[in-house]
Amino acid sequence: MTTTTDLVSYEDALASYDPVMGLEVHVELGTKTKMFCGCSTELGAEPNSQTCPVCLGLPGALPVVNATGVESAIKIGLALNCEIAEWCRFARKNYFYPDMPKNFQTSQYDEPIAFNGYLDVQLEDGETFRVEIERAHMEEDTGKSTHVGGATGRIHGASHSLLDYNRAGIPLIEIVTKPITGAGERAPEVAKAYVRELREVIRALGVSEARMEMGQMRCDVNLSLMPKGSEKFGTRSETKNVNSLRSVERAARFEIQRHAAVLDGGGTIVQETRHFHEDTGSTTSGRVKEEAEDYRYFPEPDLVPVAPSREWVEEIRAALPEMPLARRNRLLADWGISATDMQAILNAGALDPIVATIDAGADAASARKWWMGELARSANESGKALDELAITPQQVARVTELVNSGDLNDKLARQVIEGVLAGEGTPDEVVEKRGLKVVSDEGALTAAVDEAIAGNPGVADKIRGGKVAAAGALVGAVMKATRGQADAARVKELILEKLGVSEG
Repeated sequence: MTTTTDLVSYEDALASYDPVMGLEVHVELGTKTKMFCGCSTELGAEPNSQTCPVCLGLPGALPVVNATGVESAIKIGLALNCEIAEWCRFARKNYFYPDMPKNFQTSQYDEPIAFNGYLDVQLEDGETFRVEIERAHMEEDTGKSTHVGGATGRIHGASHSLLDYNRAGIPLIEIVTKPITGAGERAPEVAKAYVRELREVIRALGVSEARMEMGQMRCDVNLSLMPKGSEKFGTRSETKNVNSLRSVERAARFEIQRHAAVLDGGGTIVQETRHFHEDTGSTTSGRVKEEAEDYRYFPEPDLVPVAPSREWVEEIRAALPEMPLARRNRLLADWGISATDMQAILNAGALDPIVATIDAGADAASARKWWMGELARSANESGKALDELAITPQQVARVTELVNSGDLNDKLARQVIEGVLAGEGTPDEVVEKRGLKVVSDEGALTAAVDEAIAGNPGVADKIRGGKVAAAGALVGAVMKATRGQADAARVKELILEKLGVSEG
């Protein structure tokens, strides 16, 4: 077994070999019932409480196809620029594993519902890379095994295993790329960008939340190396069930270095599945990978073929939402920002909150400022995603409205946001409870200005002598006296008026 020390440097690996990738992504659909029965798909239920004779594979139980699952598959296929089959059918994929109660998986083999598509993805420097899609097909998920008693949570070393079949039969769409070549040293980055873009497409379609940390979207990273100048693909490894964007990139990078080390040492690559380890960023061997014929595929005799009418397919196409890449390009132009700025927004998970804040009435610049500034800082400190913070886009829009009306300045607005996040109520309620409105009473401002001038005669003399920049010290004194609740611009105007100095 190759360990983390049996690697060559990434640069040396790419100097000798060209990476070839294939990415297989499984997406759990957000249907209310399973793919072939009426059992609930709701998360969190007691183990084995959401099962029936169909999803348990009991003798005589007959499956029925979930129509919403088929519609979701067509949506995904169209969004990935695929052709949609006029006729396709399910197949039985035969293999034994304890978490698959039927001893076969109902899937699609040589007749997928969607095929021959592509997805354009943007890399961090704005370059676009096209990933060709081989197929997207319908199938069902397996149950869940929990291995107890070992140190790693895997079956090796465990004393016993527990099986929960609630997940067995949940609708899956498997999306398989064609071999990805030509990415060179950027192959891991392309893999990450592809999975990220695919996740955004899935979410835009509304067919799944595609939360990788919850297993709703999982990626298998297939990788092989070709010696420079060769056109023959090498033997591939398949790193299974990678469940974060960062891990997809790390798994691809590690396997490039591991393959290169094996090949440089005169060894041969074993076609196998591998496990990715988050803590070390490394992979370890799983099992020798079966070929398609080992699964003994044959057409599912209990299900009729699926033949979506062209009219239905076109109705679905016409109802598709704006795709994420097109949306980002439109917003980039509308907001007048750079591709780097947009990438930072995407990395922060701020795009949807910003758009929702603008829709609630805020201007684009203010919405970006608060979500990418104060709120991003709060999310980082609390270890939460932006959309998990206890503040809504509508509330952020209200804060920007209070700033624009002069009722708040930026310092006070930060305190309002802090109060909302702390559960003190709406922005208006926080302003009222904390007494945070800008002091706009001219009499109170004038008194504070007079006091600042009297307390800082030397500074006042400098201003009278033409050093207008020194007014900042007096503005600071007034702001301190008013607990930051004065309008700084108006305070400066009053100071210059009192001292008989013009701004110009």
